Amino acid sequence: MRKAFLFFSIVIACIQTAQSQSSTLYMPRDVQQAFKKGTRSPDGQPGKNYWQNYGRYSITVTALPPERTIKGTETILYINNSPDTLRNPGIKLFLNIHKPGAPRNGGAAPDYLTSGMHIDKFMENDQVKPFRSDPFVFTEVAVHLTDPLLPHDSVQLSFDWHYEISLQSGREGMIDSTTYFLAYFYPRVAVFDDYNGWDRMNFMDSHEFYSDFNDYTVTLKVPQNFIVWGTGTLQDPGSLLQPAVFNRFKESMNADQVIHIVTKEDLAAKNITKANTVNSWQFKASNIPDMAFGLSDHFVWDGTSVVVDDATQRRASAQAAYNDTAADYHHVASFARHSLDWLSHHWPGIPYPYEKTTVFQGFAGMEYPMMANDEAYHDTTFSRFVAEHEIAHTYMPFYMGINETRYGFMDEGWATTFEILIGREDLGVEKAEEFYRQFRVSGWINDPSSTEDIPIVSPGDALTGPGFGNNEYGKASLGYLAMKDLLGDELFKKCLHAYMDRWHGKHPLPWDFFNTFSNISGKNLNWFWNNWFFSNGYIDLGIQEVKRSGTGYNISLTNIGGYPAPVDVEIRYTDGTNEKKHLTPAIWEKDPKQSILAVVTKKKIESVKLEGGIFMDADTSNNQYPAVDKKGF
Repeated sequence: MRKAFLFFSIVIACIQTAQSQSSTLYMPRDVQQAFKKGTRSPDGQPGKNYWQNYGRYSITVTALPPERTIKGTETILYINNSPDTLRNPGIKLFLNIHKPGAPRNGGAAPDYLTSGMHIDKFMENDQVKPFRSDPFVFTEVAVHLTDPLLPHDSVQLSFDWHYEISLQSGREGMIDSTTYFLAYFYPRVAVFDDYNGWDRMNFMDSHEFYSDFNDYTVTLKVPQNFIVWGTGTLQDPGSLLQPAVFNRFKESMNADQVIHIVTKEDLAAKNITKANTVNSWQFKASNIPDMAFGLSDHFVWDGTSVVVDDATQRRASAQAAYNDTAADYHHVASFARHSLDWLSHHWPGIPYPYEKTTVFQGFAGMEYPMMANDEAYHDTTFSRFVAEHEIAHTYMPFYMGINETRYGFMDEGWATTFEILIGREDLGVEKAEEFYRQFRVSGWINDPSSTEDIPIVSPGDALTGPGFGNNEYGKASLGYLAMKDLLGDELFKKCLHAYMDRWHGKHPLPWDFFNTFSNISGKNLNWFWNNWFFSNGYIDLGIQEVKRSGTGYNISLTNIGGYPAPVDVEIRYTDGTNEKKHLTPAIWEKDPKQSILAVVTKKKIESVKLEGGIFMDADTSNNQYPAVDKKGF
């Protein structure tokens, strides 16, 4: 048995070594089929046969705090654009994660548990049907259609449902007795895509989501003087808000400064909304993957705006909803405004695609289309850091329809990348990089356990533990930043924009991203993608030797960990002068294990040192020559 295991390990190691130097990328069989069917293209573009399904959702929800029961009714017109006949669509009931016994990747406290989502009525094309209520089926339920859904046809699905909002708030739940955050609150049709068919993955409470682009009309019925913030355009706000509040709301939509739309004095006067026992707040949004809402009778409301598209002078609104006692949140609308401005004009440099963003005070540190649910912090620097990260998620996964459950590195890695790029401007390079190393890199690079060396491209739904999280955030982000260093800012942005132009509003896979970069750059970048995203490598560079040459010195560098990281070589001469040479990842293209830096000089080298910055090195003992315990060459 031990011999067989040893043989298997050697074979795998040989395959990975060969693959890391290969000009082709490993591709799973299901993805291969998509390319064969012409829905994906080797040049990174959607194939000539690309398709995706979508739905039109009409939802009404009643939430009457402090009553914890949320009631809803919805109609979904689901359109099948695929070439397949669909018989057993998947329905996602994410809130069943709160049910006792639901499979999850962590524990559940008593205040987290509820009886889950109850389907009170289910109809297919206006015909009432039984809904599967298997006690051992939780967040993904297959329903059998009486009439199979033919290609390019549609079906109407209707649900009445209710659930009890959880006392413990995370991504959704009660913030306090009269402040609720509603997310994943409605039954939805699972994604049916061109490479994997129905998304049957269970929601395990740690991984994130995969959603189609849909059109939504959502009406929320709440008590008088409750405010609702959420995804989409608020319909007819003048019929909901008292004139003074409405005027400040309108003013904020075009203001460069922060407007206090609702203050604590307004809340105390209880003169926010029109005098109806229940008010209906309706929001509409098109071509968007989800909707989320916050509601409260005692949160203040700030708003401001910024031009996000210089060509059209289109503005986007930046809002904050919070308890007035949260000192940091008094700055959050400004932080959000700055984020929209910077992300639109710098990185990624794509105009913010929606009309607004709202940062709502909660407990999640979580993103939703046009919404963020963020904690309050004593340190406003950290408040800014979190808000910028969550707002950066607008682009991935919402503008780009990423399968976060399986390929979370395609969204978390990018939000982390934009996070450090904006942070360098906001906080200064030193502090931003200190944050980045502390929160995104050190936990991975300082942990030599085998789980940390799992290839980034490994499907996230098959992973748990720290290796999964570091794959999605720090390791992937460093890979994107290393590619930026390799290509240079101008070409890197050209490739990124091409990828986003090709795939926004669609469902890109990692291979679409990798192929687009190679296609647009005119370079076969597979050597880089293989080493960084498909191998079990890490960052560990070293100085092998420093030898005199006819024109100066040859400095031999070795890549022990395998990741093609950039590095700065700091050279000190005996005359007291210093020189720094920046080496991009290109030095590892021809030989992924060794590179020689030729230094032309007549001076005598006293010492050489490697410095990686945010590209932290797993073993720094070989980063200096001569070694600390040696003198001279």
